[in-house]
Amino acid sequence: MCPSTPSAVREMQDVPYGQAVGSLFYLAVATRPDIARTVGNLARFSKSPGMAHWKAVKHLFRYIKGTLDYKLTYSPASSDELFTSYTDADHAGCPDTGRSTSGYVIKMGTGAISWSSRLQSIVALSTTEAEFVAAVSAGQEVLWLRNLLTEFGFDVSAASRLRIDNLSALSVAENPEHNTVTPDEYDQYQ
Repeated sequence: MCPSTPSAVREMQDVPYGQAVGSLFYLAVATRPDIARTVGNLARFSKSPGMAHWKAVKHLFRYIKGTLDYKLTYSPASSDELFTSYTDADHAGCPDTGRSTSGYVIKMGTGAISWSSRLQSIVALSTTEAEFVAAVSAGQEVLWLRNLLTEFGFDVSAASRLRIDNLSALSVAENPEHNTVTPDEYDQYQ
């Protein structure tokens, strides 16, 4: 979808693609976790965007305009957990490189305080491996947040749970000697 003819290149010369994606990136990092993955995908084409990429940027701006009332809200949660953390990954989601995308969101109370969606730096050989890479990224962020709160004087002695939705990743984490899920183990997670 990148420009391949001189006329297509000229057509994109006056399009402010880089500035638009930069503005969207700021929103994704600061206040709009719902657009993080889309902006990450659009940013991959910043060097040579085509008209299809520009249409996708405009579509995302229309989505934002239609969801201006969406907001992060912060209030106490019914859970006693300090953080509620979720992580996920796709396997080989990038058709060009075969790399997976990691994502996580960490909530404190009812509001998201940290989130990420980014292409993994390695090529995962399985869904389990892609999920582990995503879980490590989320775990590092949880540790950093725990250390930050400790420096602020809060008691963070309770363990922080990290929610992963992949049964084989959970099985390997609990028993690293094998990497298959037996029917009994599968029933345990249901």
